[in-house]
Amino acid sequence: MSSSFNPSFDEHRWVINIRRTLEAELEDDNEIPVSIFNVPKNLVSSDPDSYTPQLLAIGPYHYWRPELYEMERYKIAAAKRTQRHLLNNLQFEDLVEQLKKLKPKIRACYHKLLDFSNETLAWMMAIDASFLLEFLQIYAMKEGKLLTRVSSRMAHLVDFAGRKSAHNAILRDIMMLENQIPLFVLRKTLEVQSASLEAADELLLSMLTGLCKELSPFKMMNVLPKIHVSETSHLLDCLYDMIVPKLRTRTRSEISEFEEPNEDVKTKEGSSDQPGYVQQLLSVIWKLLSKLNKGPIRLIKKILLSKPVKVVLKLPWTLLSKLPGFSILKQPVEYFFFNDEGKEDIKSEGEGSNADKPPLVEEIIIPSVSELSNSGVRFVPTTGNILTITFDAKTCTLHLPIVSLDVNTEVIMRNLVAYEASNASGPLVFTRYTELMNGIIDTEEDVKLLREKGIILNHLKSDQEATDLWNGMSKSIRLTKVPFLDKTIEHVNKYHNGQWNIKAKKLMKSYVFGSWQLQSSSPYQYQ
Repeated sequence: MSSSFNPSFDEHRWVINIRRTLEAELEDDNEIPVSIFNVPKNLVSSDPDSYTPQLLAIGPYHYWRPELYEMERYKIAAAKRTQRHLLNNLQFEDLVEQLKKLKPKIRACYHKLLDFSNETLAWMMAIDASFLLEFLQIYAMKEGKLLTRVSSRMAHLVDFAGRKSAHNAILRDIMMLENQIPLFVLRKTLEVQSASLEAADELLLSMLTGLCKELSPFKMMNVLPKIHVSETSHLLDCLYDMIVPKLRTRTRSEISEFEEPNEDVKTKEGSSDQPGYVQQLLSVIWKLLSKLNKGPIRLIKKILLSKPVKVVLKLPWTLLSKLPGFSILKQPVEYFFFNDEGKEDIKSEGEGSNADKPPLVEEIIIPSVSELSNSGVRFVPTTGNILTITFDAKTCTLHLPIVSLDVNTEVIMRNLVAYEASNASGPLVFTRYTELMNGIIDTEEDVKLLREKGIILNHLKSDQEATDLWNGMSKSIRLTKVPFLDKTIEHVNKYHNGQWNIKAKKLMKSYVFGSWQLQSSSPYQYQ
């Protein structure tokens, strides 16, 4: 696009930025994977506040928003205190110079082109890292690594118990996908304040461990994976690696989401829909009779098309149609009496085939907690991660990990889902977990049952808030295949649908109540 279409476009600055970017690429031969992304627009539109910082900007994506500029005074104050802790008489500007040397790596971490100078970027990273480390030190204290006490200027923002609203607001903001800085920037900032890189890593590890314990939805996990500081991209990535099990890389069949049936199957199925000559003749006759809607004809049609008559005819017809001589009548009779059902079935199947292409369908197909409980399923909590989700058909037991819900949980989980969708090379495990919970929780009664079983630890105001949290989670994410979770869902559905009371209920709903509805709403009445 030429500059004439955009008066504010600076061609000279654009050329400088492109040249600088290319030079940076040549300086560093090592490929740094992108790890800090823009949240997909379909997710942002579903709940903007969960992905947009409300109090604090960390990193370049939201740095220039005026409404977040109030926190700059606290960040500058943190930078001053960092300067006092620098070793070997270093000044804060010396830290900035060291971060300038990392500029190619820093820029490579961001999905979006950073349209400002290396010096601006280095100062931004140094100041934001200083604030983050001061905030995170309370989690190092919880882990037994005693640092200097929280400054009086920061005291009203943070506290050990995390009860202050500002503390929770900062927690939510620093865990947002678009509000991250590379972890190696934190390492470098700690390194110039520590005796060695090993000492800096040990301190940073204690901060990260305490933070992840605080924010993990699975707080009751009895075994926590070890955090590798040198391999972690940023704070959100650290939490993701701690709570989401690593599975093998997806195969081609797993990556393709709900493949289309092959052409042979389509052809075979399609051939059954082609009407035979007898059926075509009867179809013409039927259409002529359909136009006669007066007097006795209307009543006869009403009786013949009612579902009770179809049920009566269907039971012996499945046997009669197999006898010699009756096979020729099979097609036309089924066409007359069961064609509408076939259309309904085809329609439902068509809807089902799109069940994995949101936003047309927003949750997986699985009964709710209340429905499963009524069919005899027991719910048992586990102290593990998502891998502990299993269904034991022999004991009718569904095992689910204990999940803790508080004021920060929804933002944390939404950003974990966004990060996984943007970055994961394997199955979207955490996304599938939220879809499962979304599927089994429909009402506050479902949350109540899981809370009473010890699976949900609800620290929100009500069970309805917890219901709204789960029901709003996965509305804009395309469903994905995760073999071990899909197998569990399949086994649960198989057990539930196989129970005689469920079968009886479906039969009553389909035929008895359906026929009453037909009779009460039928337009055919005597004149």
